[in-house]
Parts: sequence; structure tokens; C-alpha cells
Amino acid sequence: MNDSTAPDLAPRVLIAAFQGWSDAGDATSEAVQHLIKLQKAELLHVIGGESFVDLQLQRPRMYRDESGRRTIDWPDTRLYGTVHRPGQEGAATPAADADAITRIDGSPVLDLFFLPGYEPGRDWENFADEVVELAEVWGVDLVVLLGSMYSDAPHSRPIITSVTAEDPEVRERYGAERSDYEGPVGIVTAIEMALEAATIGSLALWVQVPHYVHSAPSPKATLAILDKLEELLDIVIPRGELFAQATDWESNINRIAENDDDMTRYIRSLEEARDDALAAETTGDALAAEFEKFLEQDARGEASAPGESAVQDQALGQDHDQDQALGQDPDPDQNPGQDPGHQGQDPEAPQH
Repeated sequence: MNDSTAPDLAPRVLIAAFQGWSDAGDATSEAVQHLIKLQKAELLHVIGGESFVDLQLQRPRMYRDESGRRTIDWPDTRLYGTVHRPGQEGAATPAADADAITRIDGSPVLDLFFLPGYEPGRDWENFADEVVELAEVWGVDLVVLLGSMYSDAPHSRPIITSVTAEDPEVRERYGAERSDYEGPVGIVTAIEMALEAATIGSLALWVQVPHYVHSAPSPKATLAILDKLEELLDIVIPRGELFAQATDWESNINRIAENDDDMTRYIRSLEEARDDALAAETTGDALAAEFEKFLEQDARGEASAPGESAVQDQALGQDHDQDQALGQDPDPDQNPGQDPGHQGQDPEAPQH
């Protein structure tokens, strides 16, 4: 693991997300873009997409710049961060803004990096090596890899998140679990393993997105990612318009479901299954195991109340046209490696 920070200082953290297979509902890419805007982060490096991305699948986009000239925006992977310039000490920084990311005590956060990009269509090992090299050059201590998957999850219930790590020290520090999944994976896992080989700590943060609203962005899932990042990194992230967008998103789905009896019954069955699962977690063996964990922590002088780690309620959801808010089951051609009949079985994400 990089040793660029003292034990009492916050780590230098890189947050990465890749459009494509691991970005259900645009949840991860929207989360990273939101963070970049809050931080007013500047472009630091570009991993050119032409060597890695299939341009027939990820088409470049043409736009006109301020002078009216045509420009092509290539599907590159870009590193963003806060630039420290000589003479800036004591001066106002982007992170000092009221709507910027801060520590719990209100102090600015200056050592966050962001890596939005596209899942490569080829040469994954070299791409992962480039990400590792960036982490080493910029002295990154921890890489948080974001992922979102389609799941049999009701939109009206809290978005489920999971955090995994391979390194035992990272798991203990951040309360992560070790994934026991074996099977097909995406670029997130390839990068995670490359970071592990380079002894750079990493976390994989995944959220579940309701599969029956797959055609629309899911601001509720984006909010769940930001909530978990706050918890993991001890920072405060302003939400901007996301709360309102998430509320509209959920309300719009409710309105449509009211006019569709089959959909209403299906959603109700998902809600009942989720409620039963949550109830089971608070009874019997689950409570006994939680209390045993509490006693072990108490013996070490770091106890927290039983059940404190339970999933937090995120009953929010974005207003879209009806055709955007709801869609058919995912097209297997658009979601390689995923059986549309088993949206809850994401090949890369941790299974619980």
C-alpha cells in the first residue's frame, strides 16, 4: 500500500467508475460526475480510448466549441483532481466553496481524485496497469471502484449497497467484506486485482438498481453511492438537485404502477421479499451474531450498538417521461454476461 500519508492524516483517495457493464442506471458515472463538479476538479491526465475502446460500441461525440468549431469528444478515461499551485496556501480553493466536499469539521478536502471512463473492449491488462501507474504517480493510498448492477430490488425500498475488499487491513479499517464470488467479471475486478498486485488498497462499492426501470438514470442509486462514500471516507458531500430528482423518479414510477395491475403485483412481491429479508436479519441467529460482534468490539474498546450497521433508509427516487422511466427486461446484447431472467445475479458484484 502506498505510504504517502501519516497514520493520523486522511488517505489520498481515487474514486473510479466506468460506463458500460458495471454502470446500471448510470448510477456510478453520475456519482463521479457529481463529485467532479462539486470539487471543481481539473483534468490531470488522459488514458486515450482508441487503444482500448471499441469505437463502434462507444461512439465518439461531435460538438461545437465556443468559437463554433467542430470538435470530437473521444471516449477516453480521464483523471481529475485538485491542483496545488505555488502561492495558493491560505488562499481560497475550490474545496472552500459552500457547495464543495468537506471533512466532518468543515475543512476542505484536497486529496480526492476521480477517474470516470469507459469499460475497455480490449487489452484489459494494459488498461489496468495504466490505472495502477496513475495511482502510484499521484501517491494514492486507496482506490474506491464503483459498480451498479440490475437486481430484483423494489424501487420503493432503500437501495442496497455492498463494500468488499481483498486486503484484510482494508476490510478491517472500512468495515468491508471479502467477496467469495467466482465467475465472469468486468473491468472493475481486473483493476482491483492489478491494484492488489501493486499493494495499493482498494474497495469495491456496489449498489443494486431495480431492473424494471433500467432504461432511466437512477438518481436514488446515485444517492446511495454518495451516502456510502460519506460513511467510508468521513466526508460531507452536498447533494444538490439529486434529492429532488430522486423523489420525482420514485413518484413517477409509482404513478405508472398505479395504472398497471401486473406491475403493481410484481412490485408488491418484491417489497414483501425485501421486508421479509430485513426482518430476518433482526431476529434469531442474526441478532445473536450481531450481539457477539458487539461484545468483541466492546472488549477492544470500540463498541457500537448492535444493528448500527443496518441499511439506512433512502426512500427517494428522477422525473422522466413514462417511456424513459420504465422499460422491458435488459437486452442481453446490451448487457453482456448478464441473463435478463436473473437480473439479481450480477456476475461481478458481490453476492449475498
